[in-house]
Amino acid sequence: MTRIAVYGTALVTFTAATAMTIAANLVPRWVVYAVPPTPGSGAQPFWQTLGLHRSCSSEAVPSCRPFPQTSRDCSAGAGQQYFCSVWRSVGFMMALALVVELAALVGFVVVMAGGRLKRESGWRVLGLLLAAAALLHVFAGATVAFLRDRDDRFLVPGWRLDISWIFCIASATIAFLCAAGLALSALVLPPEDGYEFLRDPVES
Repeated sequence: MTRIAVYGTALVTFTAATAMTIAANLVPRWVVYAVPPTPGSGAQPFWQTLGLHRSCSSEAVPSCRPFPQTSRDCSAGAGQQYFCSVWRSVGFMMALALVVELAALVGFVVVMAGGRLKRESGWRVLGLLLAAAALLHVFAGATVAFLRDRDDRFLVPGWRLDISWIFCIASATIAFLCAAGLALSALVLPPEDGYEFLRDPVES
């Protein structure tokens, strides 16, 4: 049976992963393009960043706008429409991953406060939630990496995956490790209080 200390450690660690997921959803730095100024020109560096729901640029006023916008980012042809559809799907996957992670956090609290019986069996449900969140992150991160490598929008050399993408992959890794740790501890560690089941008198 999984000990309460294991649940507590997993809860603290997974809380950090959830914070990374929130940052990945909010910080518009999944893909970044930056051009340093020519030495001695006195010009400011040019940069552009893409997030799940916002795009920011050093030349835009205001610097950030909603992204992708149908009239501006998705109307030039089938290629742009495909990009926008896939990008919005990534946003949906990350939002769903956050919902799953919040449900897992609630599950941690319920299992830890529910007594020995819940701690004996609760790791299974928590493991499924953690694994689902990890898979959603992996799909989202892999999709953005695929678009960055293949989509015409990123043909100009210099586009790179940035901190929000790193948050996504890090959160997936932590969720997977927490799920594996809960399962392993449930199967390997001794019972929580070291009790043993009494032998049936009939069998003796």
